[in-house]
Amino acid sequence: MSLVESDENTPLLRGDITSGGDADRSRWRSIRVMYFTMFLSSVGFTIVITSIWPYLKKIDESADASFLGWVVAAYSLGQMVASPLFGLWSNHRPRREPLICSIFINVSANIYYAYVYLPPSHKTIHMLLARTFVGIGAGNVAVVRSYVAGATSLKERTSAMANMSACQALGFILGTALQAALSFIGETGVSVNVIQLQVNMYTAPALLAACLGIINILLVILVLREHCVDDHGNYIRAINYTSEEQVDVAPEAEGDIDQITVFASNVLFFVILFIFAVFETISTPLSMDMFAWTRKEAVLYNGIILAAIGFESILVFVVVKVVSARVGDRPLLLGGLILIFAGFFILLPWGNQYPKIQWADIQNNTMPAIRLAPTPPSNTSLEPTGCPYEQAWCLFTPVIHLAQYITSDILIGVGYPTCNVMSYTLYSKILGPKPQGVYMGWLTASGSGARTLGPVFVSHVYTILGPRWAFTVICGIVLAAIVLLSAMYKRLVAFSIRHGRIEDECHD
Repeated sequence: MSLVESDENTPLLRGDITSGGDADRSRWRSIRVMYFTMFLSSVGFTIVITSIWPYLKKIDESADASFLGWVVAAYSLGQMVASPLFGLWSNHRPRREPLICSIFINVSANIYYAYVYLPPSHKTIHMLLARTFVGIGAGNVAVVRSYVAGATSLKERTSAMANMSACQALGFILGTALQAALSFIGETGVSVNVIQLQVNMYTAPALLAACLGIINILLVILVLREHCVDDHGNYIRAINYTSEEQVDVAPEAEGDIDQITVFASNVLFFVILFIFAVFETISTPLSMDMFAWTRKEAVLYNGIILAAIGFESILVFVVVKVVSARVGDRPLLLGGLILIFAGFFILLPWGNQYPKIQWADIQNNTMPAIRLAPTPPSNTSLEPTGCPYEQAWCLFTPVIHLAQYITSDILIGVGYPTCNVMSYTLYSKILGPKPQGVYMGWLTASGSGARTLGPVFVSHVYTILGPRWAFTVICGIVLAAIVLLSAMYKRLVAFSIRHGRIEDECHD
């Protein structure tokens, strides 16, 4: 099997309607629109993620890492609330409607984000609200994934989900790369006085995301069509907006969904998204504290690092499509969790070297009990760098070296995308031919809940107790997920396999 295999060449078990091929071509065009929607959604998120912290500090110097956690979490909170609602909407109406509505909200919210510096007061609250509305717009992920799950056969599913996750990773790369490139605009940038807009390294990414959203709306209107196939690839009537009285239930849809397995899958997905939310939230403050990077350096260097992780993720998705066909989905999910555990374990601080303390040159043998007043640099225009002395743990916690940080990035960059695509693939297979809008909405909501709690958790634990406690707790959570996966291993099988309609060929 070729590593680079078109999704159109995935084996199809064609039904009666596919004889002319027009339906297949339309189906794959629509699926590609969903790929592109996921791509643009990812770009819209990552294009601002590394600059949120310095932007927050610029509009309000008193803001701390704890509030950063709430700002990052606001996106996921909005997505958590909106995902089941958009999923329910897509189960009863054409998917075009919730998609257009959600993307319009996203465009408006990004424009709002670009103006949060303008109000005379409560700027941080405006940033919080803007990120919440961006998250509400991102609730369409449930609609996108349920569409692809319903428009692909069981054999096509892993490949299609991997393609979609690859598009998501590509958006992740492009978003962070664009953020890094736009950092050269600088903090001052240019002013457009007519509309009272300041275009700088913080607002330009949000404005670009809004423009991409408009393109996305046009694609959904002009190209997307409704398609639905069963696990064998036979076309069936789309039931997402047809009343139950008008629909003949296909034999493949008969049978109950394993609700315990669905719940366990949501828990596992929660953990996977929780630990990655922790990782992406803490990367900027951690690097500024440990490596004494300035705000601009942190945005640029972390943008480059995250873009590299994105490239790594695309390679992972290509390999996953091939390996899963040979060994199955479950072993890959387990392996991904083990790699994530190793990544966070390596990130634990060890040794007897300590980070540079912000505004003061303190010897490594300084006792933590000594309280030092900050000494501003002689040139007050210089930005203070290092670990703030207000964080007491800076005085006694060993420094995390750049080599540890990069190694951790590499391991998590392999483990997370593997777990992500396997979670979605297994979940869609467990649900089978049933309407998946609401179920995908709950899965997205569980992931959004994780992305809400993760940043809040790590920002508070990191600020108060430091990286050693934060990453130790994360290692414990990942171990608990591995135990849960092991306990549910035999039940994580496709709907058709569970009901004996398709034989399990992988025996994973």
